[in-house]
Amino acid sequence: MTQRTRWWWVRHAPVTGVDGRIYGNSDPEANTADPPTYAALARLLPKDALLVTSHLRRAIQTAAAIRDAGLALPEPLVERDLGEQHFGDWQGRKREEVWAELNPRHLFWLQPALGRPPGGETFVEMVQRVALTIDRLNIDHAGRDIVVVAHGGTIRAALAHKLRLDPEVALACQVDNCSLTRLDHFAPTESHPEGAWALFHFNYRPAEKPGVEPDRTAMLALLPR
Repeated sequence: MTQRTRWWWVRHAPVTGVDGRIYGNSDPEANTADPPTYAALARLLPKDALLVTSHLRRAIQTAAAIRDAGLALPEPLVERDLGEQHFGDWQGRKREEVWAELNPRHLFWLQPALGRPPGGETFVEMVQRVALTIDRLNIDHAGRDIVVVAHGGTIRAALAHKLRLDPEVALACQVDNCSLTRLDHFAPTESHPEGAWALFHFNYRPAEKPGVEPDRTAMLALLPR
């Protein structure tokens, strides 16, 4: 049987106090006052998994809410390089104000994947740092379940790298708060010396009632082509 490492990615809860402002890699708090959502995640996510979060409060608070809802997980391993994209001088500014200054404008994002916000990082650079962290943890914890509570940009970056998506395509993937995305790694074999990554859930919101979650092995073909 091929060794398999299961990555369960959860985007953090909605943030508070941002009032339509770009928050990126800054550190607002999360609003975790939604017990049914965390109970549903606690039922769906695996027990005794490695728990990983970014260094930002909203990820750590969301992970704590899932644990408080009944999922037995250890204290999180905090990884700074799994933080959200840094939008530099735009952080703290109203999104509409920044959009009004951009010419040309991106259709649905602040910048193209190679665009650099003033004083910030490109999405492509974010993909590179996220990929290095995933690769390291995938070796150190091979064969385990790994629950990662992070950010929309982090999950898009993981999809871009592991599914070999063009970064601009990855930006088109909507990742909702408290949604689940699962990427599994299949270890190398003689016939597949590089191993493989497969997508099993994408932007999935667990049901609030027990007993109605889908088969965890059902492949969802939800990525844009």
